[in-house]
Amino acid sequence: MTYQKIYLIGFMGAGKSTVGKLLANALGMGFIDLDEEIIQRHQRSINAIFREEGEDVFRRYESELLKEFSVKEGLVFSTGGGIIGSERNWQIMNSCGVVVFLACSWPTVLARLEGSSERPLVNQNDLESLKALYESRQELYRRADVQIDVDELTPEEVVLEIKQKLAQG
Repeated sequence: MTYQKIYLIGFMGAGKSTVGKLLANALGMGFIDLDEEIIQRHQRSINAIFREEGEDVFRRYESELLKEFSVKEGLVFSTGGGIIGSERNWQIMNSCGVVVFLACSWPTVLARLEGSSERPLVNQNDLESLKALYESRQELYRRADVQIDVDELTPEEVVLEIKQKLAQG
């Protein structure tokens, strides 16, 4: 079974960008990293957008891009970790593609985010607040069509798992 669009969702550090590039290549599809697209279009880092305009404006930019790209076909998307907070975003993703949740345990998230200064939510929150955010999003992430537990897998193994689950329909 082929899909016109595949949306990778999950918490920061789950590997959405890395896996997305590999998956797009493996399937002969294009790749869109929504965060990178926002950076290019607005000529500022995600950190700067969060600092200068706030998270709500960033989320609006993200939703606008999601809608814009929803008319294109043959794309794999790496989404921001909070894209799942909007019902409108869910409607867009579900109407034209398959949503894949890259599930990652809290200890794995911590290990992967160690030393990260590029993520505004890491910069703006203490570990307790970040963990609360992680936990609050889990139920939303589980609405995805497919879930892949990525803790013990290499990015290449994650791609194989996704391909297998998509082939099963």
